[in-house]
Order: sequence, then C-alpha cells, then structure tokens
Amino acid sequence: MRRDRYDRSKVDANQKEIVDALRKIPGVTVEVNHEDFLCGYKGKTFWYECKNPEAVSKKTGEINQSFLKPSQIKLLKEWTGHYRVVTCIEDILEDLK
Repeated sequence: MRRDRYDRSKVDANQKEIVDALRKIPGVTVEVNHEDFLCGYKGKTFWYECKNPEAVSKKTGEINQSFLKPSQIKLLKEWTGHYRVVTCIEDILEDLK
C-alpha cells in the first residue's frame, strides 16, 4: 500500500523529496509513517529516520543529539536490525549498494 500523505507538522521538509526519489528507483519500495519510513530493496528492509540537513554538526559531520527524540536515540543504540538517521538520498544510496 502506498501512502502519499505527509503530516507537515511532523515530517522534516526533505522527507518527501527523498521518498519521491526512492520511489523512482526500480526495485525499491517505500512505506512512510514508520519513524520515518521503511525502504525495501533486494529482499532487505532498511529503516530510516529523516532529519533536515541543519541537524548535522558542522564540526563532526554527525547528527546533533539535540535533534533526536529519546526514542530515536534508543533505537540507534539498541535496535539490532537496520536503522539509520539520514539527511539526503545519498545517505540511503550508500546502504542500497
């Protein structure tokens, strides 16, 4: 099932652009509203949290912890499957190689 609705109050501005780009890639499926979205490719599931680029520290290149909810920090530390915080399509394409 494809969901094209985005709750603008909770979705980072770049998420729709990233999801739209992923949906144009042959063999990729995307399901939104799963903290933030799931991406399926070649029998694997990738779980992504999308953040705006300003969430990235200019000093370290990492996502500033202040932009993450406690539940997201917990997932990053404890989730044993794929879960990654991304800011652009290039971040995701690294995983899909």
